[in-house]
Amino acid sequence: MIVAVGIDVVLVERFARALDRTPLLGVRLFTEDERLTGSGSPRSAESLAARFAAKEAVAKALGAPAGLRWHDCEIVSDPDGRPWLTVSGTVAAAATERGINRWHLSLSHDGGIASAMVVAES
Repeated sequence: MIVAVGIDVVLVERFARALDRTPLLGVRLFTEDERLTGSGSPRSAESLAARFAAKEAVAKALGAPAGLRWHDCEIVSDPDGRPWLTVSGTVAAAATERGINRWHLSLSHDGGIASAMVVAES
């Protein structure tokens, strides 16, 4: 059963400027696996913006409780490049409290906008 849906959009250029202006922001927001592609290259600004949108969408689906940690929601890609979501720590606890045990994730970026949608299921 669907418990909640979350969606978020991010202006890629604005997000890229924030990352350039504050170098540690990327480390604060993303795990190493999120920051790098499977070949070890840095991810594009579009890809990072979409992953940030996904983290925001997860928070919205959870009702935006205080105390969520950015690294407790991780967007990783399978060998074919399909993104999927893993939760741990604060995010997993909030999901369990709401009866959520399965997530669906869609990411997109085009025309300078990155977007993400998550569906939380019980």
